[in-house]
Amino acid sequence: MRFKLFVVLLFALNPLISVSRADVREYHLTIAESEFIINGRARDAMTINGTVPGPVLRFTLGDEAVIHVHNTLRESTSLHWHGLLVPNDQDGVPLLTTPPIESGTTFTYRFPIKQTGTYWYHSHSGLQEQSGIYGAIVIDEPAEAGVTPIRDEVLLLSDWTDENPKEVMRALMTGNEWYAIRKKNYPSIVGAIEAGAFGEYLSSQWLRMAPMDISDIAYDAFLINGQSRIAIAGVAGERVRLRIINGSSATYFFVQSATGNLEIVSADGMPVTPLSQSRVLIGIAETYDAIVTIPADGSWEFRATSQDGSGHASAFIGAGDEHLAPEVPKASLYGMDGMLQSGMESHGAMTMDHETPRPAPPYRYLQSPHSTAFADVAPRREVTLRLTGDMERYLWSINNLTVTQESTIPVQKGEVLRMTLVNDTMMHHPMHLHGHFFRVVGEQGDQSPLKHTIDVPPMGRRVIEFEANESGDWFFHCHILYHMDMGMSRVVTYAPSGHVPALEPNLENTPVLMVDAMFLSNMTQGEAVVMVGREDFGVAWSTGYDIGSSNNSGMNSDMHSDMNNDYQVDAFWSHYISPNLSTTAGLRMTNQLEEFASGFAGIEYRLPLMVDLSLEIGSEGNGTIGLGKNFAITDRVTLLTSFFYDTYSLWDWQVGLDYRLDKAWSLTAMYSNEHGFGAGMTFRY
Repeated sequence: MRFKLFVVLLFALNPLISVSRADVREYHLTIAESEFIINGRARDAMTINGTVPGPVLRFTLGDEAVIHVHNTLRESTSLHWHGLLVPNDQDGVPLLTTPPIESGTTFTYRFPIKQTGTYWYHSHSGLQEQSGIYGAIVIDEPAEAGVTPIRDEVLLLSDWTDENPKEVMRALMTGNEWYAIRKKNYPSIVGAIEAGAFGEYLSSQWLRMAPMDISDIAYDAFLINGQSRIAIAGVAGERVRLRIINGSSATYFFVQSATGNLEIVSADGMPVTPLSQSRVLIGIAETYDAIVTIPADGSWEFRATSQDGSGHASAFIGAGDEHLAPEVPKASLYGMDGMLQSGMESHGAMTMDHETPRPAPPYRYLQSPHSTAFADVAPRREVTLRLTGDMERYLWSINNLTVTQESTIPVQKGEVLRMTLVNDTMMHHPMHLHGHFFRVVGEQGDQSPLKHTIDVPPMGRRVIEFEANESGDWFFHCHILYHMDMGMSRVVTYAPSGHVPALEPNLENTPVLMVDAMFLSNMTQGEAVVMVGREDFGVAWSTGYDIGSSNNSGMNSDMHSDMNNDYQVDAFWSHYISPNLSTTAGLRMTNQLEEFASGFAGIEYRLPLMVDLSLEIGSEGNGTIGLGKNFAITDRVTLLTSFFYDTYSLWDWQVGLDYRLDKAWSLTAMYSNEHGFGAGMTFRY
């Protein structure tokens, strides 16, 4: 019985153990900072052997991989073999499993090749993956296996930004809205009216829902094998195996071909019963093998369209007249139905047609050709992990705790651990488990597909299970690079209770500077804040020019009648509780009160319709109540309004318009009841 079970598992895992002779396959990879030509323009990149992506690493089942990584960067680096079953100390997560490769040194990875299929490799150090440290892996069957090969082509999808990824992260952490504006994905009143969705827009405002964000970043290019457009040779009638890899840092892609439906034969390197799909949503870090047949003479487009509709990359197969793949309809900015469809399907609340223009990942149609069921005698345990986060503050976590707050998921060797992943956010999260394949538990029963990465849709859930057949520490994380680095990860550990795994520092507690400053002809106001997790430490100021005593009827006229200007400077600490509530306290220095310096404390609360309410009490017994709201007229034009009542200065209000020029600057005009009309610039950092 045990022997039969072993044979079944051997075939089910594609196979994971080889009886072929071991041939050594050796590669040298040099990681460097250099220029690389992307779409005809030189870009600063981190390259592998001078290219982005790095070279395709090809192996045969049963080989021994020997990979020498030479680091010429000014910082340490690493390589993780995504989806490969390797010894724990070769997995390539710095400190956790493998030493970081320090600047100027060489590290040699050595491991047996125990599976076939399409995989990839990438840096697991900081944000290096975004700058170009990634490449593809292809593992073939040995010749004696009797498998008739067909020509294959690697299509490694990725996203590219000309910005330093550290600056991208800083912009996300400070809540800069420029990426959505640049992509024309920022909801506005005019946009809602033009889309016939003003009611939905008002409903979202009333429910205090922040604008939907399918993808965090505005990218400069989307790439296939390092370019936005490539050509692949082919002749009419030829069948070609496309090895599709989503090696992006933060982008899901819809993939499709002008040749017709994609015949999916493998997912995450594991074989599946052939499945015909016209369009596939491929999550970050997933791979699919799809066979296409080249039609009559011509050049036929394979297109990868970013999920947010902001761009695409193309591979043209064949030669001659171009035949384009269909366009993917853009998601609505104002209705939640499109975003929630796959989430609803994952709960079993509806059946989503896989031929819909914006389909969910095809998990419910994937089926292993062999049984993947675990032995009945294996002990079983279940855990629920809630994927939690806050786009406004850019806090990402599991069960509301980052990996530095709660690092491990303990497992016992030999048990089957079932994980229910519940997404409490309005973003997709591609969750990847190192060192294991898991079953995607659904309608397929014993023939549930095996994967190493799975999309958990907005407000949706997935159930996965795996056999704990390893040892050591294995990373489990969201594969959106910026979410992982903000703490959305755990370590699956076989160690005894109390074990604290070694990890590179995450960024959730990294101080980041945010500046929002308005410089007008009649006044200046703004704030400079150091943000650390949920804490803000900052300075806010407001200074007006040429103040006449007639505008200060509620103030001490003797003290202010000869003033040329007034000022208020707050040194404060604020604690962020949720998108709708924060507390603040600090020291106020001003010439508008009897005492130059006084203390204050208060709260800021978001009302329905996204109206900000502030309440403050001062140490002198004074109190302030304020209301403010910014109305997005268009994606670039914002109406600014604020109204305050202070027990000393009575009413204070201002109304203005802001026109966004770029990430840092906008044109601003403002009328203040205290300082009159002024115009100038607003700076954001």
